[in-house]
This record gives sequence, structure tokens and C-alpha cells, in this order.
Amino acid sequence: MGTPRFAVTMGDPAGVGPELCLHLLEKAGDWRDCLPIVFGDARLLRRVGEIVGWPCRWESIRPEQWPVAAECLARPAVLDLGGLSVQDVQPGQVNAATGAAAYRYICAAIQAALDGQVAGVVTGPIHKEALRMAGVPHPGHTEILAEQTRTARFCMMLTSPEITCSLVTTHVGYGDVPGLLTSERILEVIELTAAAMRQIRGRTPRLVVCGLNPHGGEHGLFGRGEEERLIEPAVAAARKQGLDVEGPLSPDTAFLRDRRRRTDAFVCMYHDQGLIPLKALAFEDAVNVTLGLPIVRTSVDHGTALDLAWKGKIRPTSLMAAVGLATCLAVQSNVGMASD
Repeated sequence: MGTPRFAVTMGDPAGVGPELCLHLLEKAGDWRDCLPIVFGDARLLRRVGEIVGWPCRWESIRPEQWPVAAECLARPAVLDLGGLSVQDVQPGQVNAATGAAAYRYICAAIQAALDGQVAGVVTGPIHKEALRMAGVPHPGHTEILAEQTRTARFCMMLTSPEITCSLVTTHVGYGDVPGLLTSERILEVIELTAAAMRQIRGRTPRLVVCGLNPHGGEHGLFGRGEEERLIEPAVAAARKQGLDVEGPLSPDTAFLRDRRRRTDAFVCMYHDQGLIPLKALAFEDAVNVTLGLPIVRTSVDHGTALDLAWKGKIRPTSLMAAVGLATCLAVQSNVGMASD
């Protein structure tokens, strides 16, 4: 069996994504089980390398050489998608050009995965405002991936050795969350989470489903009965399928240490319900995974960190963990395998 190739997108050029990719490219000797290929802009990566004082000893591939040239690679390289006026990109300054570039890298990587040219996609951080300025109608990677792969059942999950959380709703305002919750959607996320954790853990996972309201709604005292009307029926349906599911539990006590030790994953009703405990406990080594896709996709768990961009201060631990998890998820498939 060959070595799996992965498309690693550079993310927003004005953020820390280029530095993360430089770290990845410099750690060529560490990649024995996979072959990362950066989908980005070679000129910009060289410029950032010069600014932070890192040598650029990697090979770049032109689009017309792809994917044939990738078959001969022995170490990480850059697929140079270009398209940027590099001197106009300034660190920490988001604009339409950086949003358009980030979107182009994502779409190219997704297509490469769909075509079987890579075993999966690992994404660098993007900036939602830059995407919007570039005319991209989606708020983030998850929605872009779902559209590009034509996937109807999907969800976001963030996982680490310390804690794993999947999300029923993602990038929406708090006021919109209750109207987006349905028993069908909650059950869908429970099912996707159980399947993913079974693959990662190699056994039947133990799941906890969080309530929406303080104290789980106190039997209708808080909220509009979302726990009784929506969440409890979804949990009951999951149990009928033989899944090991507990809930709905009050979110303020669901993440206590003893319960975390007994739980493989938490199903959370909205973005910050899951992301606050996850980032507090595992900010540097958590990985974002999109469940339900026909391709493997992982990502860093942090944003563009514009205040740190191009300063040589970013730690690449989340990106390295994302590449590692993508490799684990892809080993059962021969898709995107490079010849040895």
C-alpha cells in the first residue's frame, strides 16, 4: 500500500496559515505515514519565509503539472495555485483578495479529493469576513465542503485526547438556534458522531447530549420546552438504535472532569456550548472534523490569529494533529495513495 497524500490548504494569506504551512514543509522528516501537499501560493510562502527567517527548501508544482508531478514526490511540496498580487497582501489585513484566494485553495483541494488524487483535505484557518467580502455566500469551511461535495447529512466535530464535541448548529446567532433545532437534526448529529467515534476509538462510543437551556430547562421553566419536545425524543430514538447515549444533561455540569472521563463525545446544541469547554481544555491539540462527507476533512481548531500573522510566533500543534488524524481516518482506503 502506498503513502496517502493530503491536500493542506494555506488558509487566508493574511493570517497565520502561511506560517503553519511553512512549519509543515520544514518537518519533512516527520512525515513517514503521509505526504502533505500545500495548496496555496508559492510566492507568498517564500515572502513569509523571508520575513520570519525560515528557509524555503521545498519544491513547488505548477497546476498544469498536477497530479502527475505529485506521484514522484518524496517529501512535502506546494501546489502553486497563484492568483495573488503578493505585495498587496499585508499581514493582519483582511480583504476580498485574501478571501477569494482562500476559497480557491479550498475548492481545488476538495476537487482533488473527490477525484481521488489525494486521500483527504486538511484546511488552514480562513476569515469569514474576507470570504464575505469576496462574495462567498458561506460562513465557513463546513458549509463550503457540504455544498462542494453535495452532502445533505453533515456536522462539525472537534476532537482531542481530552474532550470531543460535535455541534447541532454552527455559525449562527444565538437567537436563531432554537428555531434550527429539530429532533431529526439532533438524531442525525448523534448518529454521525457515534459512527465517527466508533472509527476513531475502535469500539462503541459513549455519548452525552447537552440540553439547550440553563439546568436543562427545569421541566419547562426555562426556554420553550426544547428539551422535552426536541432533544429527549432524539435521544430516545438513538437508544432504540442501540447507541450508548445519555441526556439531555444540563450544560453547566455536563463537562465536569469525572463525566469527561466516562464520555467519548458530547453532542452540543450550538457553537459556543461545545467550543468553550473544548478550547479551554485542548486549544493547542484539538482537530476540527467534518462528519458525513464522502471525503476525509480535518482542520485546525483555531482562527486566522491576525494579530500574530507573519511574526513567527504561531505553534503548529493543531495543524500537525489534524494531519495525523486525517491519516488515521484514511488508512482504510486506498484513495489518494502515492506509490512507494
